Amino acid sequence: MEWVSDSGRVTAYRQTRPGASGPTALYVHGSGATHRVWGHQYASSGPTQPAVALDLSGHGDSDDISAGAGTEALDAYADDVVAVGRETDADVLVGNSLGGAIAQWVALERDWTPQAVVLLGTGPELPVFEGLQEWLANDWDRAVEFLHERDRLFHDTDHEAVSRSREQMEAVGQAVTRRDFMTCDGFDVRDRLGEIDVPVLAVCGEHDKLTPRAYHETLAREVPDGEVSFVPDAAHLAMVEQPEMFNDVLAEFIEDTV
Repeated sequence: MEWVSDSGRVTAYRQTRPGASGPTALYVHGSGATHRVWGHQYASSGPTQPAVALDLSGHGDSDDISAGAGTEALDAYADDVVAVGRETDADVLVGNSLGGAIAQWVALERDWTPQAVVLLGTGPELPVFEGLQEWLANDWDRAVEFLHERDRLFHDTDHEAVSRSREQMEAVGQAVTRRDFMTCDGFDVRDRLGEIDVPVLAVCGEHDKLTPRAYHETLAREVPDGEVSFVPDAAHLAMVEQPEMFNDVLAEFIEDTV
């Protein structure tokens, strides 16, 4: 791991092949996850090199923040991304779920912007089911179970990565994961998508019940230079369930736009 210090805290990230000649992709994980969820992308055989994946504040090896859920946390997470993006000269920002919300926020609210953005399993708003909000506060085990039921994080609940996903979420913990989801619940930039002035690819796992097809179609329609792609046999974590297909889609988009 490598670290960058910014805003009084340390953000951890992993970088592969920093001397490679291609554009640098920076991967931003979602709620209750860490950089490890992007293992098939930042690997040396991933779709583009160099590649960087960070731990948002309070996740993995990064310092935590005292910010509450909502815009305060979203701003802090965006600062994490910008600090790592500047440190690594990232060209493409790739965000999943909460990470996609952060990527949109960076494009709208920060003076550092990438050349292109990929938004996977996300939308211009991310309302959270009231039952999940309740479980995140008062029944942590039920919340973790719900998220790992079929067609939420994974289409195939027997996938070898499901147990690793559970372990990762348990390690991040209830308080930070709840902050993540409640930040998603308050996120809404539907009336600002026309302000995003870089190419955007919205990618959706075809079975994703957490962020359905319509969210991604809205992104592709409302962002001036937007397009959409769908990954079969996958749900919310398409980059984990179908890494080769996702990586091919990502590589083609980057080759065409950067």
